Amino acid sequence: MSPQGHTEAGGPLAGIVVVAVEQAVAAPFATRQLADLGADVIKVERASDGDFARGYDTTVRGQSSHFVWLNRGKRSITLDVKSDEGRRTLGELVARADVVVQNLAPAAARRLGIDAHTLAAEHPRLVACDVSGYGAGGPYSDRKAYDLLIQCDAGLVSITGTPEAPVKAGISIADIAAGMYAYTGILTALYDRERTGRGRSLEVSMLEALGEWMGYPELYARYGGTSPSRAGAAHATIAPYGPVSTASGHVITIGVQNEREWAALCTHVLERPDLAEDPRFRGNAARAEHRAELDAAIEGVFAGLDVTEAERRLDVAGIANVRQRTLDEFADHPQLQARDRWMTVGTPRGDIEMLRPPVTAGWPSPPARVPAVGEHDDEVRAWLRATDASEAEHR
Repeated sequence: MSPQGHTEAGGPLAGIVVVAVEQAVAAPFATRQLADLGADVIKVERASDGDFARGYDTTVRGQSSHFVWLNRGKRSITLDVKSDEGRRTLGELVARADVVVQNLAPAAARRLGIDAHTLAAEHPRLVACDVSGYGAGGPYSDRKAYDLLIQCDAGLVSITGTPEAPVKAGISIADIAAGMYAYTGILTALYDRERTGRGRSLEVSMLEALGEWMGYPELYARYGGTSPSRAGAAHATIAPYGPVSTASGHVITIGVQNEREWAALCTHVLERPDLAEDPRFRGNAARAEHRAELDAAIEGVFAGLDVTEAERRLDVAGIANVRQRTLDEFADHPQLQARDRWMTVGTPRGDIEMLRPPVTAGWPSPPARVPAVGEHDDEVRAWLRATDASEAEHR
């Protein structure tokens, strides 16, 4: 039995109760995906100021953009988990949960008895998931691990940026990677529970999650002897694959994936069929080796074309291309408008527009609202009392 109102909302995870002792990005990203599928996500927050991500900025009608993005569809209950009463209430929630997700420091989770290993041992049908920076055990287990630090530690920053300067990714990519693996791991464990009747303890670390996404550059460096070069907005190892500027000032990103496309680019776009047979550019490895000469040849032609003519030639040649968009331009993307991909989400300070979940499957979508701190304190506690009374009647 889940808190009143959620099972009626529908979705493939309707009736699944998720208790989330979470903060910041990684775990909230995972549990928001579960909420989007209809799970009852009960978010445990500090009574004083809640999830500290609420204070990251005030850009969304006075609210944090990170928090609004990550917490729609959840219920918020405030607990002091260090107090006897708070631990007792948390224990009652865990006893009624199908899934518990937490991203406290490993040592703190163990002190509270809510690490996945402890919870799974106490509740055999529970799916318990720990999300941390480095995972339990090992010399880095209890180190603080923020997204930028993990980007550096996993080598991402070393291959991102320009030849002159490394840069971080513009989004919290280490957190997102960990959140996605927690989400898919939880779904898999729930599916496995349907077959076996048993829950599972899961562990996801940001370092290992982002490390998986670093698979190609790690293999390239390990067996090729050098890391992929930092190439700005261009691809580090495929050429031509990156931005070019047109005479009208617009930037177009093009992508050539094979020799057929390279020949078409030379003939129909650059109007230089001789380049297709130039030994410097025959094969991707040669083009990447002679990238400076390649870029000069391409940029020289595009500098004489306005954006409309450049796009026409690229389309005729069958070369993948897009204009570089700003975030405002992305929000007005004609493809998203045509597919009705924006939805209205309620927040404590008014409605906003957010993208729908990226999987289109036709199942019901539960109402989406971003909770205020402790908005559902009374409701969730009333649900706990009601389930206590119901269980007492059946004893």
